[in-house]
Amino acid sequence: MYLGIDIGGSKTLLAVFSEEGLLARQLRMATNSDYGQFLNDLRQALTGELANYNFSHCCCAVPGIVRRPSGVGVSFGNLPWQNVPIRDDLSQILGPAVKVLVENDANLAGLSEALLVQKKYKKVLYLTISTGIGDGIITNGVIDADLADSEAGHTMLEHNGQMLKWEDFASGRALVKKYGKKAADITDPRVWAQFAKNIAQGLDGLLSTLQPDVVIIGGGVGSHFPKYEQFLKTELAKLENKMVHIPPVLQAKRPELAVIYGCYDFIRQNL
Repeated sequence: MYLGIDIGGSKTLLAVFSEEGLLARQLRMATNSDYGQFLNDLRQALTGELANYNFSHCCCAVPGIVRRPSGVGVSFGNLPWQNVPIRDDLSQILGPAVKVLVENDANLAGLSEALLVQKKYKKVLYLTISTGIGDGIITNGVIDADLADSEAGHTMLEHNGQMLKWEDFASGRALVKKYGKKAADITDPRVWAQFAKNIAQGLDGLLSTLQPDVVIIGGGVGSHFPKYEQFLKTELAKLENKMVHIPPVLQAKRPELAVIYGCYDFIRQNL
């Protein structure tokens, strides 16, 4: 059996997969901002409700920057953890027989979604729009090693006369801050039209430099893609020119579970 761990700013999802990719069990727990307590909570879950599973591999998705050779999590986005040896800590909990992999969560989500469209699109730009904005670039079915540490959500852009991070005005957190509502509760098309403009502003630079075959949008706000899909396509069409082609923009097939399925796919690619 394989174990996937998707660490989020507020919740962590544990998922048990068969070797054939069947999602056999899911378990959610709160993500404690104290790293030591988080490890204790994880240990309790694995020795409690998940104790009957015999894991051979584990992939942990982290919301930030990973130092891959050592398995150290350098930075964790909205979590205060810094330079923690998360791969070694997980190995201590799971035991030496379990091979542990660690990768950025947006990369894993992008991998999962890219493999679902691999026959048609070879270069995929995946955006996860949730509390913040993350990105993954997948080329020929694998995470692009040269761009694995990209952080598109932290691109500085001019917005309403200020220089702001893209995710500060075009994310789920930005929606709540400006309108006092989560994406699930927003029905006003004018709000979604403005949101689409904000997304298009950041996508402009990504499309001109990366030139992907397709853009896939996932994450919590990505699950509401139909609310702003046409607005976004209209805005992007204004940016097209003879040097920059605007590719198809699609909703993720598994917007809320892309990361955890990416854990499974990454394990399979690293057997």
